Formats: sequence, C-alpha cells, structure tokens
Amino acid sequence: MTRMVPSLLALAFSVISVHLMYIGYIRPEASLAIELAKQAGQSSPRVLSVILKDYEQEICLILMVWGTFLILEKCLVIIKDRYLFSVDLLEGSEADDSNLASVLSSIEDLPNKVRETPLVRILLASLRRFLITKDVQNTSDAIDSSVEALAIKQEAENSMIRYLIWAIPSIGFIGTVRGIGQALSQADQALAGDIAGMTDSLGVAFNSTLVALLISIVLMFLLHQLQRLQDGLVVDTQTYCESFLLNRVSKVGRD
Repeated sequence: MTRMVPSLLALAFSVISVHLMYIGYIRPEASLAIELAKQAGQSSPRVLSVILKDYEQEICLILMVWGTFLILEKCLVIIKDRYLFSVDLLEGSEADDSNLASVLSSIEDLPNKVRETPLVRILLASLRRFLITKDVQNTSDAIDSSVEALAIKQEAENSMIRYLIWAIPSIGFIGTVRGIGQALSQADQALAGDIAGMTDSLGVAFNSTLVALLISIVLMFLLHQLQRLQDGLVVDTQTYCESFLLNRVSKVGRD
C-alpha cells in the first residue's frame, strides 16, 4: 500500500502538469496557428502545437510522464542499493555455528531500509535455513528459490508499465478512428470542393497515431533498460550468495 502512494501522487502530478501545459500553451498556440492558416487559405500547419493539440495526445503524454516515473523509480532503487554487493555482510562467519548465529543477529539489526533490500532478505532466509537444517544443499536450494522468487516478483511489478506501453498506442488508434470518422462525415463538403474540414480531421487521425507510437518507442526503450538492471540484480544476488554464504557454510559444515 505504501508503494501505491508515490505512484498515485506521480499520476496526479502528470495529469496536472500536462493539462496545465495544454491549456496554457499548446491549445492556444494550435488555435492561433490554425486560424492564421485559414485566413491565408492554407491547410493546418505541421507544427508541434498542432500535432499535439488533441485529447488523445494529451492522454498519451500523461501516461508517458507517469510511466517514466515508474521506470526511473525502480531504476534508482536498484542503483542506490548496488553498494551492498561490495560489502561483506557475513564477515566473521568462518569459524562455527555460533559465529553464524551472531552474524545473523547483526544482519537483523541493520536499518530497516537495508534489511528490506532483496540481497539482505535472501541472505537472511538462506542463513536461517542453514542454522536450522545444518545442510549446505538445503541452503543452496533456499538461495535458488529465493532468487527465482525475486525474478518473478520483479516481472510482476513491471505489469503496470507493460500495460501503459500497450495502452498508449491503443489510445492513438482511438484518435485515428475518431479522426477518420470525422473525415467521412465531411465527405459531402469535400465533394462540393471544400476539403479543409476533411484534411483537418485526417490530421487528427494521423497525428494521434504518430505521437502514440513515438511515446511507446521511448517507454519501451526505458523498460528494456530497467529489465537489464533487474536481470543484473538477480545474477549479482545469486553470485554474492554463492561466493559469500555458500563457501563459508560449506566450510562450517565440514568442520
């Protein structure tokens, strides 16, 4: 629930900021450009304000800002906790089970933000498993299952981002259908020689699709960068646990 609050606040910020930009700049500029073109007997100019002026493009930009926040938030969390992989959290655990128990206690006393990181949670679960079972294979299985659960959890948490990347082109296609429908409704005027209304409606159709596809390309690139970081986190977590935990508990088990 606590994670939903920043996400909802980011959505509210996206809606307010993008809408203010539209009512303060984009739509007034587009209306002025279209009016000047009509007075000059020309079709609507292909300027940025005209391309972005419709409601579908506004919704797509709102979702882009929100999706970018969701992606960057996850990336920053992963990058912020990278320093843990250079710290030996199990230092002093080589001798016997009593040392392992004291190391477990010291890890549990870490600040809550550190203790809730994936690496520390997996270390705690695996270390507890070894202290209970005294079996290295069980500990290795605990590491594998925890790392697999981490990968599944990260994939599930990306579902909203993937939905946004799917929804944005769909909203663009809605604008395309709306624009084509408006253009067809003005076919009689076009046959009479006035094609300005039809061309403006077709502009709505093509502009919404253009903006939506460009935004989805940008978000897909950002999502791939996030997935690269997440895959690296999974691999590094498994490597850390094997290097720092399994090697030590295997020596304790032999002793």
